[in-house]
Amino acid sequence: MDQIAETPIPSAGRKADPTIGLALGAGGARGFAHISVLEVFDELGIRPALIAGSSMGAIIGAGYAAGMSGRDIRDYALELADNRARVLNMFWGLRPASIRALGGFRLGQFNLPRILRTFLPPQIPDTFEALRLPLKVNATDYYGQSERISTEGDLYEALAASAAIPALFAPVLIDGRLMIDGGIFNPVPYDHLVGEADVLVAIDVIGAPQGDGSLVPNRIDSLFGASQLMMQSHVALKMKICQPDIYLRPDVNGFRVLDFFKARQILEAADRLKEPLKRDLAERIEDFIRR
Repeated sequence: MDQIAETPIPSAGRKADPTIGLALGAGGARGFAHISVLEVFDELGIRPALIAGSSMGAIIGAGYAAGMSGRDIRDYALELADNRARVLNMFWGLRPASIRALGGFRLGQFNLPRILRTFLPPQIPDTFEALRLPLKVNATDYYGQSERISTEGDLYEALAASAAIPALFAPVLIDGRLMIDGGIFNPVPYDHLVGEADVLVAIDVIGAPQGDGSLVPNRIDSLFGASQLMMQSHVALKMKICQPDIYLRPDVNGFRVLDFFKARQILEAADRLKEPLKRDLAERIEDFIRR
């Protein structure tokens, strides 16, 4: 697979070019949409100065910060998504021993660090220090009622904590603190890039419940739909305080949190944003240079 150069690539070799901060949000499988955005950066020859991510956004961001191109990440995601039987066999082998004896599994008992080490590409290193770009990973301190930003140490531990969706995965302990999904407290963590980059780009893949009111959702859809509404309210309040320069919402409402086998369709939907994003980035960069 092609690898991006280890050093940052300026957009046009001009010293006045702005630094860009990229925030990738939470949304489960809908987070595959982030890949289309990374491909835009690659096609323009731009590297973000730093990345912040919550949940799936942190995972995709880690691959990019490790030196993978957007195309590398797309190819890897589709290779897994298009091999359903292989993925299910790998996942089944990770179920806890106590559940194996019962012949089934229960949501909430899977060890997410083990799952990530099994499924994530080998290019993602063990530690933040081995990344090629600075990365901020957001998780939620359950009892501390606050968010925790990780920037150093065990990368897989931080990613697992950030992606530990309640009721699906077991919480993750970090320094004796119980961590759950970063999207609960901060689903699009662009605020952690304020003051650290000249242009802020944020991608919102939270989505929203769809329907005309005639169908009552099942328990799982109801749970995730309520979480979407909660996260959207968090974002709406934060947008009143500070806003990124570019805020994108790919059309991913029709996909569920666990639609990982629909990566191809999610990417097709997100690809529609590529040309508008290229224009927006070019305009922001030119505006910054003209100041």
